[in-house]
Order: sequence, then C-alpha cells, then structure tokens
Amino acid sequence: MAEIRLRNIKKSFGAVDVIKGVDLDVKKGEFVVFVGPSGCGKSTLLRLISGLEEITSGTLEFDGEVVNELPPSTRGIAMVFQSYALYPHMTVYGNMAFGMKLAKASKAEIDKSVHAAAEILQLTPLLSRLPKQLSGGQRQRVAIGRAIVRNPKVFLFDEPLSNLDAALRVATRIEIAKLNESMPDTTMIYVTHDQVEAMTLADRIVVLNAGLVEQVGTPMQLYHTPDNLFVARFIGSPAMNISPCVVEAAGASPSVKTEDGVSVKVPVKIPADAVGKKCTLGVRPEDLRVAADGDAIFRGKLLLVENLGEVALLYVDCGNPQDPIIAKLEGTVNMQRGSTVGLTGDTRSLHCFDEKGMAFERTD
Repeated sequence: MAEIRLRNIKKSFGAVDVIKGVDLDVKKGEFVVFVGPSGCGKSTLLRLISGLEEITSGTLEFDGEVVNELPPSTRGIAMVFQSYALYPHMTVYGNMAFGMKLAKASKAEIDKSVHAAAEILQLTPLLSRLPKQLSGGQRQRVAIGRAIVRNPKVFLFDEPLSNLDAALRVATRIEIAKLNESMPDTTMIYVTHDQVEAMTLADRIVVLNAGLVEQVGTPMQLYHTPDNLFVARFIGSPAMNISPCVVEAAGASPSVKTEDGVSVKVPVKIPADAVGKKCTLGVRPEDLRVAADGDAIFRGKLLLVENLGEVALLYVDCGNPQDPIIAKLEGTVNMQRGSTVGLTGDTRSLHCFDEKGMAFERTD
C-alpha cells in the first residue's frame, strides 16, 4: 500500500487549464472516490497520479518519494479502465496472467496469483472461457483480476462500471466493495460520475468542479454538512431543493424570509452583518413532508407525481416551473395534478448558504 500526497498539482493542455491547483492526501489503505460533473478534471487527475499524463506543475509523492518523472510501470500502480481492454483471443486465465508473463514471473507464481484473484472475484469457473463468452460484468471482473495479480500498492479505477446496465452495475459494485474488504492494505482511488457508487464505496469523497476541489470528506459529512451550494446540490438524489431568501435575523434565533414572506428558523450561525442580505435556503427532498396551511415553508401548484413504489416524488411549482421543489415521500401518494400543495420540513434538516454560496456554520 502507498500514501499519496498531491501538492498544488496543475495540468494545462496548451492555454487550457484543466487542473488548477489540487492539494490532497490519500492515506494508506484508503478508498477515495473522485466525483464531479463531466469536464471537472477527475479522470485527468487520475491519469496524473498514474503517470499517463505529465504534471504541468506541483509535486506528487508516493510514500514520501516524488514520482513526477517516474513512468507508470515503476509507480506500483494498477489501473482499471472504463473499457475492458481484454485480448479477445486469450482465455480469462491468459488475460489475467499476461502482465505477469511480461514481467517474467515463474509459471508457479503466475498460477498461484491468477487462481487467488479468480477466487476473490468468483471467476474460477470461467478461467477457460474467451471474453466473447462472458457478460459485461464478468469481463469487467476479469479486467479487475488482471490488475489484482500485479499486487499493486495503488489501485486506480476510471469509471469502471459506466458501460454496464443498471443490474450489472449493482452486482459489480458489490464485487468491488468485497474486493476492498479483502485487500485492506491496498490504496484505491476511484473515478465516477455516479454518486451512488461514491456514497456506497468511499471512505472519503473528493468533489471536483472546474479543476478545483470543492470539498473532501466522508459520504455522510458531504451529505449532512456540505461546504457550499455546489456540493449540496451535487450530493444527493434528487438534488437538494434551494430557494432564494433574505437574512431576517441573526444572533441566538437566526431566521430567513422566503420570497413568499415566510419566516423560517435555521440551525446555523448567522453574523450580524449578514442581516438584510441575500441567502439561500436548502432542504433535501427526503426531509420534506406535506404541510397544513399555516406550517408550510413552500407552497405551490403540483406539477407531477411520480409513484415509484417505495417512495413518491412530488414536483411543486413554487414560482419557478423550470426548477420545481421536489418532495420525496414514503409509499404511494394520490394527489391531483394542479392542486395547491404546502411543504415543510424539520428545522434541523434545513441548510442555509450566504450570498456567495458558502454554508453558514451549523449549530446542531
């Protein structure tokens, strides 16, 4: 396993700055996930760590050793790509053993490593098959197995599940979680645009946006205490509801006033000089419930109800039909489209952000 340190890492392609100064420590044996929207730089950052791209400036260290100039083959890394990149004429065994053969490992050592990896990934019955005889999930497990046999210090995953259908993504995600548990000494960095993968696999998540790190933390830290509006909206599905407000009161009992004139107590510290300034109220769909007339924070016309079985999603037009307030309610809901709906939430579930989009410090 390896400890990885990134200090002011930058990457430019000509005049285009893609990574704009990233500082990050990845602990030994940690599973870290990079997430962010398309074009945020997460795959580029992974390729910088692997050595597949040259660092424009900054320092990259593995276990205290600067590796900026080291080729990928000497960094002790193994990478699993979005495409399986299997040799179609080789069996599963042959694909998994190929790297060790190039490294001139002994036949006994290769056989032991391949069978050990196959056992971890439940590939033992498939070792004699060709890739064309495998499902997509099985092929991706072979690609992971090919990386395991190299006994790397660092595993790098670049969106390995994006080519799979929904059912296979779930199954393979479980396999990766099991792999992480079975290899506690191996550091893993995983790139995905799927926040479900990030929330279920990561020890810590790194949220990237436009080449910069927005926040680093455990999945629950990012969910419950986002640093800013970007993280708040990016983590969680459906995304956090936001509503423009004005700071009404600071001090011991802070409150904000919505555009509809509703005063809302918020569980944050608001400085006195923020009174009268714009802010943003945030609440997650799963923290909302239908409210009686006098208790509603939001009120509007019901645009749509999506009954999904275990939950129902209510889309309510509260003045901006392009960005409706969404409530996620348990069970099935029978409500008439076009009817007026009031929504509220527990005070402790509310978030508040200043006029620059930064979260006020929470008091709970």
